[in-house]
Amino acid sequence: MRTNIVHIGAGELTYEIRNIVNVGMKLQKLGVNTNWENIGDPVAKGEKIPAWMKEIVSDLVMQDATYAYCPTRGMLDTREFIARQTNSYGGVQIDAEDILFFNGLGDAITKIFGFLKRTARVVVPTPSYTTHSSAEAAHAGDRPVTYILDPENHWYPDLDDLEKRIKYNPAVAGILIINPDNPTGAVYPESILRGMVNIARRYDLFIICDEVYHNIVYNGKKTAPIAKVIGDVPAIVMRGISKEMPWPGSRCGWIEVYNGHNDPLFEQYVASILNSKMVEVCSTTLPQKALPIIISHPEYPAYLQERIDRYEKYSNIAYEALKDLDGVIVNRTNGAFYMSVVFEKGRLTHNQTLPIEIDEVRKEIEQLVVKPGSSLDKRFVYYLLGSTGVCVVPLSSFATELQGFRVTLLERDEDTFRSIFETIAENITAYLNS
Repeated sequence: MRTNIVHIGAGELTYEIRNIVNVGMKLQKLGVNTNWENIGDPVAKGEKIPAWMKEIVSDLVMQDATYAYCPTRGMLDTREFIARQTNSYGGVQIDAEDILFFNGLGDAITKIFGFLKRTARVVVPTPSYTTHSSAEAAHAGDRPVTYILDPENHWYPDLDDLEKRIKYNPAVAGILIINPDNPTGAVYPESILRGMVNIARRYDLFIICDEVYHNIVYNGKKTAPIAKVIGDVPAIVMRGISKEMPWPGSRCGWIEVYNGHNDPLFEQYVASILNSKMVEVCSTTLPQKALPIIISHPEYPAYLQERIDRYEKYSNIAYEALKDLDGVIVNRTNGAFYMSVVFEKGRLTHNQTLPIEIDEVRKEIEQLVVKPGSSLDKRFVYYLLGSTGVCVVPLSSFATELQGFRVTLLERDEDTFRSIFETIAENITAYLNS
């Protein structure tokens, strides 16, 4: 074209979590029976939505108001309900005007990073959930600025590294925290969160905190909502219903703005995000109306607890299957429903393989792993998929130089789940010794 129409950050927009599905679907047509352990959709993995929850949604569908636009910020009753919950933590206090709904957190992430000044950076964790790191990098047209999550220390943030990334990079304006974390399944103690808030206060930064898994914590671990520890630091907190209820297809998420009037530049930035939603009119009405009714239902706590107990059980099954393997670093998952496994440095090579019985599948995998830029962990992931049908995501696609993979804990059938992790364990050993 006579004028370049490609955004400067277009090359940073990648999403291997879904990209690998294209490979898996192609291999399925060639005869591979696939176990999809790549994406965090509980419903797709067989989560049963209880009848009482469906009845709430059905009743709302019969109301004419459900088909209408809602206010730009979101349904007032729902925002007041959320504000009361946040205020009960005993930290920062908000009201309904501090809450803004989006069509899922993907929509929120796009706007939060997209409306930052091009030269303003948010330092993100490494590894980092792809939607965050890609959106931040795309807005700046540059690689993401990252701080280390340490696999040798429960995947906790390295606060010294975080401060160095901020101190020597004056473009950094904010810190991204994901707690509980995706992709690692780590849950941060309150002391670490306070340390991160203190760094933000010291360098006059704001915080973005993704807490979509906040109520999915187990194995006796405790954390704190950022609202409890934020003090006077400006912050944007992300919440949603896609994982907790779970209702990912509702595309319903929201942000809570803390200390929004404490800094005029932050206040102006938040106003720009609101104005962008006004152009769109509003977000989805039905899930907003359902949210407080479902969460307040007398059967909801037991329903959520059953799921949490299952994730806890499965996190320990997965950990026991992998923890003693030579050549990998494995941490027990304590929140959300993901596990990240890291190969020890130097253990992966360009010569390792796994046996693949179907000739067409083997040829397809061999073509994929020689493509320019194909990482060593992606090579393992492709061979695992072609050989066993287990579909995981290469860890290097999560804005990290670490080589490994992320897998979910979402398979509901326990025998199948055990078989998947036994298969992963056997094939890690076979691959490293090939």
